[in-house]
Amino acid sequence: MNKLWPDARAALDGIVRDGMLLAIGGFGLCGMPEALILALRDTGVRNLTIASNNAGVDGWGIGVLLQTHQVKKMISSYVGENVEFERQYLGGELELEFSPQGTLAERMRAGGAGIPGFYTRTGVGTLVAVGKEHKEFDGVTYILERGIQADVSLVKAWKADLHGNLIYRRTARNFNPNAATCGKITVAEAEIIVQAGELDPDEIHTPGIFVHRLVHNPHPEKRIEKRTTREA
Repeated sequence: MNKLWPDARAALDGIVRDGMLLAIGGFGLCGMPEALILALRDTGVRNLTIASNNAGVDGWGIGVLLQTHQVKKMISSYVGENVEFERQYLGGELELEFSPQGTLAERMRAGGAGIPGFYTRTGVGTLVAVGKEHKEFDGVTYILERGIQADVSLVKAWKADLHGNLIYRRTARNFNPNAATCGKITVAEAEIIVQAGELDPDEIHTPGIFVHRLVHNPHPEKRIEKRTTREA
């Protein structure tokens, strides 16, 4: 099955709506599905809940959705580098659910594996544990975390075939594999698209069974959050 769509806007047509939960891959601006995020902004959908490691930066990544006030709630691990995020949160305009990075990754993985919840020691005795079930195992306290099953997942791959099999490149893999599996519908953008059968099966990170729609983005901007250089 050819899963390639003409562009990002077409790939989101009919599957996004107000009030939905999205899982979005990326770590900062690394491995972020930038074309799909811009297309999501252009749909005008609002009151979104987004599970992602962070909210990009001002004016790029998920930050563009904050500028247009399309996000109601973030489920994130890190909220720095984004002045607009800070302003909306402190002003009561944006809800925030903190989730430690390992916990957030496992919540996405669990959701994709059909696991409704799991116990972890991470966060016990902190604000992360408030309102969550506590349980002792062998004298040690754990808290219950719920798996995340998103209405739609948006992910970024380096290479894909027309059947939706994905390969991520180095650190750009980050949250993308887990986000890809936890979506009821997953849309991926890739820099390189090849014919079915051209990818080495041993190199595939996300099997195409998890990917419903595919977009070609051959020239992503790949912005750098903080460029640091040494003096000449």
